[in-house]
Amino acid sequence: MTVLIDTPVWPWRGRKWSHLVSDVSYEELHAFVEAELGIPRRAFQGDHYDVPEDLYDVAVAAGAQPVGARELLSRLLAAGLRSRKPRPTPPGSAAG
Repeated sequence: MTVLIDTPVWPWRGRKWSHLVSDVSYEELHAFVEAELGIPRRAFQGDHYDVPEDLYDVAVAAGAQPVGARELLSRLLAAGLRSRKPRPTPPGSAAG
């Protein structure tokens, strides 16, 4: 199992958040979140879960590996599990 979590520094709605990912599979990530954190599957953000800072220590105690944000992203990319949001096509472009 390789579930990774970055430091809770991402502000949103008055709280700080971490990103939780797997560099093995989405199935591993979903199973970890369901079993250890109780976060609903609908909270999945395409390639990660946002985890509030009050669950950070719980995630680490359950086996999530703390890493920096850059390492988390590089390992997600290396595993081929990074989901990229489609970019809008500019008006007047050939693709549009």
